[in-house]
Amino acid sequence: MSTRHFRLFAALRPLSFVSAATAVFLGSVSLAQANPHILVDVQTGRVLEHEEAFRKWYPASLTKLMTVYTVFDAIRAGQINLDTPIVMSKRAAAQPAAKMYFKPGQKLTLDSALKILMVKSANDIAVAVAEAIGGTQEGFVTRMNGEALKLGMTDSHFVNPNGLPGKGQYTTARDLAVLTVALRRDFPQYAGYFALEGFTNGQQNVPSLNMLIGRFAGADGMKTGFICASGFNQIGSATRNGRTLVSVVLGTDSLAARADATANLLQKGFTTQPASNDTLGSLRPYGSGQDQVTDISADICSAKGAKVRSETRDEVGRMRVQSPYIQPMDHDPQFVFAGLIPGQDPQPAAQPEKMARGDTAGTLANVPVPMPRPTSF
Repeated sequence: MSTRHFRLFAALRPLSFVSAATAVFLGSVSLAQANPHILVDVQTGRVLEHEEAFRKWYPASLTKLMTVYTVFDAIRAGQINLDTPIVMSKRAAAQPAAKMYFKPGQKLTLDSALKILMVKSANDIAVAVAEAIGGTQEGFVTRMNGEALKLGMTDSHFVNPNGLPGKGQYTTARDLAVLTVALRRDFPQYAGYFALEGFTNGQQNVPSLNMLIGRFAGADGMKTGFICASGFNQIGSATRNGRTLVSVVLGTDSLAARADATANLLQKGFTTQPASNDTLGSLRPYGSGQDQVTDISADICSAKGAKVRSETRDEVGRMRVQSPYIQPMDHDPQFVFAGLIPGQDPQPAAQPEKMARGDTAGTLANVPVPMPRPTSF
């Protein structure tokens, strides 16, 4: 078991059989000792908790939130609208999984593309959207970096719109919080894209990779991400009694770990007094890891990483979550349509990477959960 996994799960594992009050305490101990994280109140910008918030990290598919912010800004500028056709190019279709396997020349609306980006984190769709707005992927990435600077994301740089591994791509927990708060404040009319439980293309239902949606009280976003170098990351958001919190959790060891850590951190924000008086604007850089991007590939995509992940699944591969704040879904998932514009070739046949691998430890609704692979999702 890796040191990172031990520190995170030493506190998380008991959560399934201790009281809620004790669980909050245990969760805070593990998070304070583990990986970069930050918790922010959207309305006030107040930082409720943070640790290693300025350590440079690979954003993986959390990058797609920057992509989506840039898309929303293009809509606001009148350049594009939700009904605009997005055309798959050869470059977009050639992206590695996770993907939709659409063919070059096939079209879908921007609305469908945004739903697919947020639910499935499809890398081919991210490139197609980037080309539609920026003319080229490179042109769009230039706009992404421009938007990031305007928002005050001083320690971030993007080299592609999907988060796949690339030299020069990095961010921090603090910068991701800045981005997420801006999405909630600047574009409230599009908040529904981040809270989708899944989509259907007419042939198959695809559930959200965010295991808090429909299972954590008030959960309404935002995004998950993974590559070997970054580990399993999650940006969560939840709203209760008119108050919205966002959390960033980076570098966990498994799908279950990122869900548990996110749920525990958000719950703590709703139920305890904040440990910090800072805001996102006043929080000053601190700590190590500001000069180079942290790479945890050796802990994640290795034999010991696989062993760690196996411990978060039962004998038939179903994910075990430990947080008492993640509850079974009390309804069938609602799937919105997202797919090709009618009248084209049929939707592609299901690919192995999209197939179901069981429900999450029998504690959640029977929704397919993809097994981790060294690609971005």
